[in-house]
Amino acid sequence: MKAIRLFLIVLTMCLLAVEAAQAQSGAPLVLVMKADGAIMPPMLEYIQRGIRTAEERGAEALIIELDTPGGSIATMKEIVTAIRASNVPVIVYVSPRGAWAGSAGAMITMSAHASAMAPETLIGAASPVGGGGEDLGETMKAKEMEALTSLVRSLTTRRGEKVVALAESMITEAKAVTSDEALEAGLIDFVVDNTDDLLEALNGFTVQMPGGPHVLNTSTARAEPLEMSLIERLLLLLTDSNVVFLLLSIGVQAILIELSSPGGWVAGFIGVVCLSLAVYGMGVLPVNWFGLIFLATAFVLFVLDIKAPTHGALTAAGVGSFIVGALVLFNSPGTPQFQQVSVPLVVAVGLGLGVLFFVIMLIALRAQHGPIRMGAETLAHQTGIVRSWVGEAGQVQVESELWSAESAPGSEPIGKGDRVEVVEIQGLRLIVKKK
Repeated sequence: MKAIRLFLIVLTMCLLAVEAAQAQSGAPLVLVMKADGAIMPPMLEYIQRGIRTAEERGAEALIIELDTPGGSIATMKEIVTAIRASNVPVIVYVSPRGAWAGSAGAMITMSAHASAMAPETLIGAASPVGGGGEDLGETMKAKEMEALTSLVRSLTTRRGEKVVALAESMITEAKAVTSDEALEAGLIDFVVDNTDDLLEALNGFTVQMPGGPHVLNTSTARAEPLEMSLIERLLLLLTDSNVVFLLLSIGVQAILIELSSPGGWVAGFIGVVCLSLAVYGMGVLPVNWFGLIFLATAFVLFVLDIKAPTHGALTAAGVGSFIVGALVLFNSPGTPQFQQVSVPLVVAVGLGLGVLFFVIMLIALRAQHGPIRMGAETLAHQTGIVRSWVGEAGQVQVESELWSAESAPGSEPIGKGDRVEVVEIQGLRLIVKKK
């Protein structure tokens, strides 16, 4: 026991010594975030948390590894505001190879105090669209473009007229450039292969902060990852139209199961949870709410087909209405490609629901036309065992139930333990004969 205590004391002292050595060495801290996905409110929360954490811990810099096809203009503006107000230098690094800082991502890259891209990456194509993903009207589009070009001018003026012209063309002409082209034009500061190379390139680089110029010291910096929290990952996942579509389909189906066979709680609970998550996602995504009418119509048709005289026709119509509703809901004209639901997924789920309801309909029809399996009517011609008998009457066990019984006219004498056959049912009394 004493040896264990001594070991724990030594281990604690070693840990404290390591921490003290790190503190005394003054190794700068650089936090590294991975912003991979659409620019949506969950991404804003993640980046704002990263900036707060970097400021609280006195970090030398905050690196945001960015890979995004774009997203909400309103969210992008809030991220830009947070970056420009940061007291810690924010470096946006478009990576890994093949990544893209598209649309709103291009604006975020321009807003950084320093920016870099990995080889074989792209930046640009920042033409504005509506909050629902639709093409803007001529007047509104002109206003939005003017606002965005004014923003990029304010973000890139320090880099020269050539960069300003390139940045404006990304908005007005949806232009995109490679990492090498962006570096040559002066839109970004570095092209590097990885984060370690970026830290080396940043050492001694001067950035303009709210308090004035700041020379970065990253030669001995220790990079520490700052991952998304579980909640942030979940909320970002709910901005995927395919996930929202599946949640909506499962939720409605589970609610219908609960309504058709009340008394349980599992199906109802799953349905409520899925629908709640789907509603959040649809509140963030650019959706056309008119599609919900087709989806509701589809499920009504599925239910009605069970009682309709022409079985199958309404189910087929329901499948068509479901597919049309999902495509109208998520894939309206003008919706960005990365926010559209997969057409094969919609068709597969629609056909799957159609087959499911068709099977349910067949089971219901078979139950309606099948023989009676409950009640006294099912006892005719069944065999039972005599449990007690006096004279012409007694008690007979049939199908694990005990019935009062009388002997049928002309039946052989019946005694306890004999096997008898049910000839007739009279009220709650069986008429039996010896078998």
